[in-house]
Amino acid sequence: MKRHLSTLLLLFSLASVAQLKQQSPYKLDTIFANEEKSVALFFPNPIRQAITGAEHFVFNYNREKLQYFGLLQATPGAESNLLTITENGQVYSYILKYKKQLKKINYFISEKESVGNEKPIKIAVKKQKQIINKQGVKISQYLKFSEYLLSSTLKNIATKCKKGVKVRLQKIAYNASEVYLVIEIRNNSKIDFEIDYLNVYRTNGNKKKKASYQSLRLKEIYKHKMPSIIYKGQRRKFVYVLPKFVLGDNEKLQIELQELKGSRRVVLETKN
Repeated sequence: MKRHLSTLLLLFSLASVAQLKQQSPYKLDTIFANEEKSVALFFPNPIRQAITGAEHFVFNYNREKLQYFGLLQATPGAESNLLTITENGQVYSYILKYKKQLKKINYFISEKESVGNEKPIKIAVKKQKQIINKQGVKISQYLKFSEYLLSSTLKNIATKCKKGVKVRLQKIAYNASEVYLVIEIRNNSKIDFEIDYLNVYRTNGNKKKKASYQSLRLKEIYKHKMPSIIYKGQRRKFVYVLPKFVLGDNEKLQIELQELKGSRRVVLETKN
């Protein structure tokens, strides 16, 4: 009974592959066989199951001790197909045709010729969707909390002005596993300020004593309302979201603003 059930399941799989073949854009390879010679098929993994679509094609393989090859023979008749599943679940499908004279009797099959795997891939797709959903939820959280901070009362933590360009750090807020920096840039100069980059660092030691000075950049994970240019007379406020950190006793937070295609550079540091 179990053997009949396995055969039915395999026939169902064979029919499914045949249907996919009609819909698929690629063409299945053809293997020729006759009754006079045994055509050997060598697979990259041991054969677990195999079946032909018609009785005048016979594919023999070792069902008790898994082996890498099987032998194909045929008698005259219409074309059919061969479905083979190897030990690792890879599926191979070929068109079978009878031919009186054979030019090839040995086929060495590579894993690239597999048409798929019997294991469902829906689990992997579901996990990928979950990852995408989590990222979407995170970004939504960053956006909402950033908007909340921009609408709240802010105080200047540190300010630095150079050549008419003023940088202000107005708030440092902790939320979940992230740190939010509310930053304002004001352009009081007569020239528009186009931003090349704005980087945030943790610094330790005295910059004048290079041997003891260390600087570690904190890579932002989200920017909210970050401008690309500050026009003359304009000020813009935005939020930088960073992975959570806590400054040590001798550490400072440094914000470096660099102009694009210009020499203006403003470096702001918090006090200990």
